[in-house]
Amino acid sequence: MKIDKNTSVFPLRRQLIKAFAGAAFVGLARAQQCTTIGSPSLTEGPYFVDEDLIRTDIRVDPSDGSVQPGYPLSLTINLQQVKDCALTPLTGAYVDIWHCNAAGVYSDISAQTSTGRKFLRGYQPTDRHGNAYFLTVYPGWYTGRSVHIHVKVRIFTLGAESYEFTSQFFFDDAFSDDVFTLAPYNTRGARDTRNASDGIYSGASSTGTITTGSGSYLLLKLNKNASWADAQANLICDLSLGSSPDQPGGTGGGGGMGPGGPGGPPPGGLIPPSLIRG
Repeated sequence: MKIDKNTSVFPLRRQLIKAFAGAAFVGLARAQQCTTIGSPSLTEGPYFVDEDLIRTDIRVDPSDGSVQPGYPLSLTINLQQVKDCALTPLTGAYVDIWHCNAAGVYSDISAQTSTGRKFLRGYQPTDRHGNAYFLTVYPGWYTGRSVHIHVKVRIFTLGAESYEFTSQFFFDDAFSDDVFTLAPYNTRGARDTRNASDGIYSGASSTGTITTGSGSYLLLKLNKNASWADAQANLICDLSLGSSPDQPGGTGGGGGMGPGGPGGPPPGGLIPPSLIRG
């Protein structure tokens, strides 16, 4: 068919080309704006035990009622998710934490002669603001590692685990030096590993999105008070990436669906000093 160039076919084609070009530009601009990267996932390590302990105060060992000695630490963990290139609170997620005591020992580990003990372990569901709250003690240290707390985030859909993220929180070395002058930490010798020489702190994330210095993105914001300290952590979870790739022992089962119901903090969010000192 012969087309008359004086007809409106060519102007219409030009309009369509401009429309498609404009749509592509808008899409590219939106993609360029979505640059939020999730928090680094790090190795789980060998000491995770799914104890199914929903509680705020993890200092107490429910096996015998004893309380772990150490400098009290109030820890608030805020979870956010990347959704439509924006950050929104991640609510209803189950947050486990576990760490060693002042002597560098983990509970319920046969190699550390602590089988059956359950101190310094527990989980909390996040509230509508994405927050989970814990009361613990400042971790000690052990050979080859800087001071840290392990964290695991799990989401369950219809009773089955649908997402898992595992990482570790780290502490400012100068802050740890100050705490370790206190009892019971000062009964031990000097620690052999600081953040800069910790391979996990200085290494890449499990997903490879961060190639070096992962721990610097996971430093706790610390504030020392007269007789206790509080710490704040912010985690960004990108659910579109799926679970963390480094998950020794599988997904961990449905331990997050504990029967205890949400524990949560007292009104106002922060754990009261009376409880910390008690």
